[in-house]
Amino acid sequence: MNPKFSLKLFLLVIFVCSLSLFAQTSGQNFNRSSNFDVQNYTIRVSFDHANRKVFGDTTVTFKPLVAQFSQLELDAVGLDFESVKLEPENYDLQFRTANDKVYVTFNKAYTPNNTISVRFKYTTTPKKGVYFVNEKKFNGKIVNTAQIWTQGEPDEARYWIPSFDFPSDKATSEQIVTVKKGETAIGNGELLEKTENADNTLTFHYKMNVPHSIYLVSLVVGKYIEIKDRHKEIPLTYFVYTGKEELAQKAFGKTKDIMRVFEELTGVAYPYNKYDQTMVADFPLGGMENITATTLADSEISFAEINPRITGDLVSHELAHSWFGNLVTCENWAELWLNEGFATFMEAAFREKMYGREDYDWKINTDARAYLAYEAVGKRKHALYNQLAGDVDKIFDAFPITYNKGGAVLHTLREQIGDAAFWKGVNIYLSRHKFKNVGTSDLQKAMEEASLKDLNWFFKQWIYSAGHPKLEVNQVYDSKTKTLKLTVNQIQKLEENTPSAFILPMEIEITTAKETKFEKLEIKNRTETFSIKLKNKPTEIIFDKAEKIPVKTVKINALK
Repeated sequence: MNPKFSLKLFLLVIFVCSLSLFAQTSGQNFNRSSNFDVQNYTIRVSFDHANRKVFGDTTVTFKPLVAQFSQLELDAVGLDFESVKLEPENYDLQFRTANDKVYVTFNKAYTPNNTISVRFKYTTTPKKGVYFVNEKKFNGKIVNTAQIWTQGEPDEARYWIPSFDFPSDKATSEQIVTVKKGETAIGNGELLEKTENADNTLTFHYKMNVPHSIYLVSLVVGKYIEIKDRHKEIPLTYFVYTGKEELAQKAFGKTKDIMRVFEELTGVAYPYNKYDQTMVADFPLGGMENITATTLADSEISFAEINPRITGDLVSHELAHSWFGNLVTCENWAELWLNEGFATFMEAAFREKMYGREDYDWKINTDARAYLAYEAVGKRKHALYNQLAGDVDKIFDAFPITYNKGGAVLHTLREQIGDAAFWKGVNIYLSRHKFKNVGTSDLQKAMEEASLKDLNWFFKQWIYSAGHPKLEVNQVYDSKTKTLKLTVNQIQKLEENTPSAFILPMEIEITTAKETKFEKLEIKNRTETFSIKLKNKPTEIIFDKAEKIPVKTVKINALK
């Protein structure tokens, strides 16, 4: 998922900065236990747009994980159930709803050897999850036709699908969607069939045969023009409004280049059999990486008329999630940075391949500055491993930490272990855990294996700790001994979970009237002094000119 990184970014940062600070907790388990494993969701759905109503018919197929399994508990908010039946027997099951869940009781106990299918028929007028957009006109012209679109992350699937609504459970899915004639339904996976019905409706049948988290299930319904493209054997489709065909090329034209670059960098082929991108109206985000069918705000796509490269960041961000978030998925919401930090970093990685290192550096440093600006005034703060993730509704409130800092820290990891080791580690991480869930420890193990280095210190300070280093440097030059003394103080506030001292391998550039000298320092303590032989008084000192550690501030006081 991508917050809006256009002019709306400033407004959103101001908003999140007004949020109150929540105390950090330590040692909390953010995983969610379950006594069953969902195998597949078959979702049959139609809509009453005028009344914002959903008609649902979902079959949940699962396997128990315990012996003597006799009750199924699923997330279900505001679903009015008409029937709950055991399939294929068509046997009525007892059920009750309470606490935003549905509880189904079986007439016998099952074991892990059993595969069970329960079919739910229901209606709902959802407060979240499914969004109805009316036709809009401006100066007599249609801006957008009527639409219906869904949003699942982090936990909105439960508002229209009875489900285990948490990222750790992956299942295949099937969608059978009935819409008005003239409308298109865009779903996840392969379109198996499109059927014309006698009542002037169409039914679209999609099947996603690769396991994925439920928050990645999506639907978009509306009137669209389809623009076709291809990367190797992967069909690419851009769904745009009538009259926006030229915009599709500006916004989405580099999709196949992005896909190629990401395959080359990761060493992992695009893992699915299609990739759709659909523009929608009134979308509160920049985009959402629904599996094989990304949803994008029309306002952000229209920005391609002004600056296609910025829109390209959004397109590459969401496509990066096909590897980082969809192929391997955070095991819980505290680990969200693994999805979003990587997707943000991959924006810069694509820029580097297409436009050069200078463009990459600009993007990394822009992200670092966005994070530093947030940290200067923001109230809700946490580490990349988000210890406030128990409050799921707010996991995106401090997004410059999860996204911008996450991407910049991955850059620092790349600089620490080197290009070859970094991308080898990425390949190990993706290949070892494909179609599975991951935590930060999995990434650390992959990077240590690739680099043959102990990275515990790195992950402890950059991932599990909050904040960033703030350096104040005092410099004294002794002309008699020809020695420059640098006293480096780490002055970051000793707030909970912020290190008193970061370990900072850093190169400094010292310029005098007659020479430029480079020195490598390893800053480890809250205060420490370095003595450097220098023939002449320095005229300028630059810490980390290459910005290998962009998430920091440095203040150098005048020479004494």
